[in-house]
Amino acid sequence: MKRAVIMANGKPVDASVPCSLEAFLVAQGLRPRNVVVEHNGEAVAPSEFARRPLEAGDRLEIVKIVAGG
Repeated sequence: MKRAVIMANGKPVDASVPCSLEAFLVAQGLRPRNVVVEHNGEAVAPSEFARRPLEAGDRLEIVKIVAGG
């Protein structure tokens, strides 16, 4: 593995790549089942997080799901 920058919500994040989207989320302290993710402009189904590889320069938009009333 090598260190690389992933752009997450417009900010550079240092990450070990290649890694799965799920591993990246966990490393950022996020629970994969509590977020919605767009990877390089494409919405990703939660069932794909573990199989979606990330590489240097990838762009993510991550939105936390918040329950409330």
